[in-house]
Amino acid sequence: MIPPGTEAALADSWEYFVHLAVVLTPLFLGASFLVGLAQEYLPPERVETLLRSRDHGSGNVLAAGLGAVTPFCSCSTVPVLAGLLGAGAPVGMSFSFLLASPIVNWIAVLLLFGLFGPAVTVAYVVAALACAIVGGLIVGTLDLDRYVKDVRITAGGREVATDGGTATSGCGCGGATTSSRTHGERVSAAGRGALSFFRDTLPYLLLGMTIGALIHGAIPAEALQRVAGPGNPLATPLAALAGAPIYVSLSGMLPIAHSLTEAGIPIGTVIAFVIGGAGISIPNLILLNKLFERRLLVIYATTVVTIGVVVGVSFNTVLAGLL
Repeated sequence: MIPPGTEAALADSWEYFVHLAVVLTPLFLGASFLVGLAQEYLPPERVETLLRSRDHGSGNVLAAGLGAVTPFCSCSTVPVLAGLLGAGAPVGMSFSFLLASPIVNWIAVLLLFGLFGPAVTVAYVVAALACAIVGGLIVGTLDLDRYVKDVRITAGGREVATDGGTATSGCGCGGATTSSRTHGERVSAAGRGALSFFRDTLPYLLLGMTIGALIHGAIPAEALQRVAGPGNPLATPLAALAGAPIYVSLSGMLPIAHSLTEAGIPIGTVIAFVIGGAGISIPNLILLNKLFERRLLVIYATTVVTIGVVVGVSFNTVLAGLL
C-alpha cells in the first residue's frame, strides 16, 4: 500500500523537475558555448603566459579574474597550476587562480542567474573573487614554496613541471596552430564543444535536478530547517564541510541549492554548501595531492572552507536585507 501523500509528493517533485529542466537546459547550453569560446581564445598556455610576469598583488587580482573566466575543470586546472609554479609564479598568486577557478565560472554565473536572479549572482561573484584574491595574498605571506612537490604532469598532450622544467607541447593545441584559426572556425569548434560538453555533463545535471526535485517534493521543510535553518548557529560551517562528499559537479549542485532555499534554508548557508563542494570535492583533492605536500593541501582545504563560511555568513547577515 502506498503511504498517504506519496503520490502528491511525487507529482510535486515531477513538476519541480520539469521547471528546473526548462530553466536550466537553455542556460547550460549557452554557458557551455561560452566555455568553448573561452577555451578557444584563452587556452592554458596563454593563461600561464599572462601570469608568469606578474608580481604579488596585481598578479593575485589577474589570477583570480583568469580563474573565473577560464572554465577549466580540475583535471586541467591542476596542470595549469603546475605550469605557473614551474615558471616561478608565487604560491600566493597561484592560489588566487586555484581558489577562483572552481567556485566562479560562466556556468555557475548563468545558472545562478537563472535560479536566484541578478542580485544574488552579482553578490556571489564579487564576494567569491574578493575572497580568492585576499586568500591568495594571505597564503603568499606564509613562505609555503617548499610544500610544492617536484613533479611532472602530462595533460592535453603537453608536459608541465613544478621543478622549473621546461613545458613541452605535442598536441598542436597551442601556439601557431591555434592562433592561425579563423574566428568562424573557433565559433564552430565552440559550438561542437558545447554539445559535447552538454552530453558529458547531462548525467550530473539530471542527477542534481532529481535530488533537488525530491528535496522539494518529498522532504518536509521543517526537517531541513531543524538541521540547517537559522536556529542552528553551526549550520553555515557544517554546510561548507558537507558539500565535499556530496559534490557531483557545480551544475548538479545548483539545482540542489535552489531546492534548499525553497525549503527555507538561508541563502548564505546554501552558498557555503556550494563553495565547499566545488572547492574541496574529493576528485579535486586527489588531483591536488599530486602537486601539494599534505600541509599545503590542508591549508588549501581550510582556505576554501573559510571562504565558504565568510561568504555564507555575509549573505545571511550583511546582505540578507539587500537580496
